[in-house]
Formats: sequence, structure tokens, C-alpha cells
Amino acid sequence: MKLNDKFKLISTDFNDVMLFETTSYKDDRGSFKESFNNEISELTNIDFIQDNESYSKYGVLRGLHFQKSPCEQSKLVRVSYGVVQDVVVDIRPSSSTYGQWKSFELSSDNNYNLFVPRGFAHGFLVLSKEAVVNYKVDNYYDSTLDSGIRYDDERLDIKWNLPSEDMILSDKDKNLPNL
Repeated sequence: MKLNDKFKLISTDFNDVMLFETTSYKDDRGSFKESFNNEISELTNIDFIQDNESYSKYGVLRGLHFQKSPCEQSKLVRVSYGVVQDVVVDIRPSSSTYGQWKSFELSSDNNYNLFVPRGFAHGFLVLSKEAVVNYKVDNYYDSTLDSGIRYDDERLDIKWNLPSEDMILSDKDKNLPNL
């Protein structure tokens, strides 16, 4: 579904998870793209209140993270430099897709924006030498409500694009509980 001449909506396997392809305009000087406008907020029914940026090196896996109620967060994720494997996991107990995951390749070349609604754990694995991940959120971070799921939870059986021995994780992420 084309929203306007700048964004195209691509369907995903989950209700409420949305993938937007952004139009990039290129010429001999370089390129230009509109990475966000209020049409995305209107379609997702989300008012984003904060922009975050993460710089990571090859093999870094960040996640799978989420905030507990009442500080749950929806995210609009994009990669402004590099390539990542982005993974979302449905953690809504009443959902028909509870415990299922989906993987997306996000890169500065493919121009995708991934909308991750509340009720999903989120993480990414850097596949390029370096990557810059930008994401908008609709709620402020609260360290007392920070939570997550182990990246290698056997029940989830996520197919990461690198072997575990090539992944770099924080101590926090290594010690997250299973779903």
C-alpha cells in the first residue's frame, strides 16, 4: 500500500507490526529521503516523544528488550548507516501469535522503517562493519521497568544470521530470562 510518494507500507506476519519503505531520491550529488512524517504517526496511532540512536560494531546483538507496564514502548526503527538483522517477538499473552518471532533486514540501502508496537520484545544484530540504528519511542525509559528475553531462548529458536560465537552481548543481555 502506497501512503504517498514517500512511503510504501509492506505487510508483515504480525498484526500491528508495520514495515515502511522510504523513497530515496538519488542523483550525482548523493541522495535525499524523508525518514519520517506525521502520516506514519497517524497510521500507527502513535505520538512519538523521543528519538534514540545506537552505534554498534559488527556482531553486536542488542536485545531482546522491552519495557514493562506502565512504561511499555512502541518503536519506529530505522538504520541510517550499515545493516542489521532486526527481530521482534510477540510477548502479548492473549495474542494468537504469542511467542512467535519475525526477522527483518534493515539497512541504510533498503530504506525500511519498522514499526514495533507495545507488547513486542525487540532486538537487532549488526551484520555490517558498523551500524547506526535510530528509533523513535512513544514513552520514556524507566530503568526499574526494563526487561528482556534471552536471544538464544530454545523455545523461540530464533534464526540469527551469525553464529553465537561471533556475537557480542552485554552482560545484561547474556543474563536475560527465557520467555
